[in-house]
Amino acid sequence: MDFKRDGGNGGGPADYKLPEFIVPGFKASGVVAGIKKNGRKDLALILSDLPASSAALFTTNKVKAAPVILGIERIKKGVSRGVVVNSGNANACTGKNGMKAALAMTSYIERALGLKEGEILVSSTGVIGVPLPYEKVEAAVPALIKGLSYDGLAPATEAIMTTDAFPKAAVKEIRIGSKTVTIGGIAKGAGMICPNMATLLSYFLTDAKIKTSVLKKALKIAVDASFNSILVDNDTSTNDTSMIFANGASGVEIKDGTPGYRAFVKALSEVSITLAQMIVRDGEGATRFLEISVKGAASDKDAKKGAKTVAESMLVKTAFFGGDPNWGRILAALGRAGIALKEEKVRIAFNGVEVVRNGLDTGKETEAADAIKTRDVSVEINLKSGKGASKLWTTDLSYEYVKINSAYRT
Repeated sequence: MDFKRDGGNGGGPADYKLPEFIVPGFKASGVVAGIKKNGRKDLALILSDLPASSAALFTTNKVKAAPVILGIERIKKGVSRGVVVNSGNANACTGKNGMKAALAMTSYIERALGLKEGEILVSSTGVIGVPLPYEKVEAAVPALIKGLSYDGLAPATEAIMTTDAFPKAAVKEIRIGSKTVTIGGIAKGAGMICPNMATLLSYFLTDAKIKTSVLKKALKIAVDASFNSILVDNDTSTNDTSMIFANGASGVEIKDGTPGYRAFVKALSEVSITLAQMIVRDGEGATRFLEISVKGAASDKDAKKGAKTVAESMLVKTAFFGGDPNWGRILAALGRAGIALKEEKVRIAFNGVEVVRNGLDTGKETEAADAIKTRDVSVEINLKSGKGASKLWTTDLSYEYVKINSAYRT
């Protein structure tokens, strides 16, 4: 897919349509609160009809936004009713006023819905270091509550966007016994994307009944396979958050170690990978979607480390932007990755065209150059040193990326 970027105003490809889906027992809404300068939706609410088992993973950055700090504390209860999210302002590096704003956002919702303190979680995304105008959130709460509906995930998805060119959502239904379980997810992200919780917000909803400890285990597996396997520009933000809510509305109980659990984890991972790949395809200024596949490594850890080093190389990324099958940059990146490597064994192929065999050029540069004149490029690396394997998805690096990020605050 080729996406038209317009600074987060909702542009997208002609063949892309945000999926309309309902996760039983969940309502959502998205409205304009006036936080964004462009007048687009910037406040979202996801609400479970029932108290939901809840788990979350947060940024590994030592500089954490106020909503992340509050979320880390509240998620310990393992049960919540949902989350309120604003875009256009990260509420990060805002001191005591930032925590006051985060608490205010949750209390507005809790009071309006008659909930107990602590039942609503909060996320923010946008510009760092600017006080959040939470009085605008308060003014928008009546419209936000009024707009709640079971098919409200589309406006909610739009409301969490920042520099995204298009909204991101995915859903999957699975049969467990004689009943159906639904798993849906929405996400935002396009820049500051790096493994170890990339700069993104993602929210998963399911009508399965599942204990919080098991839910968190499933979320970690899914995130490791998806959001921790994507890279756009090597930056990890202050607000990165992934949450999951399970309200049990389906009546299907998921227990650890059962076939139902394995089916649940597989489906959750598939939804998460779909969202993660959409984030990469929407990478700021991206013209190519790159899948870096490493196999034959001494271990899975070595394979992932090698793939990450290749993916984060500015020289590799710019070569693909220029359509240059410069395999030397890839081999050099592997050589400095700190992994077990024997140069004379390495094989590299671009979209099936072998450019390196046993560490040497195959003479297929012209064929390879033609092969990578596509939106999607597969980089296959075989180290022939073991059974370790890993995949990572990334983008090229273009002039447009610099343009977007040099003017982000203006």
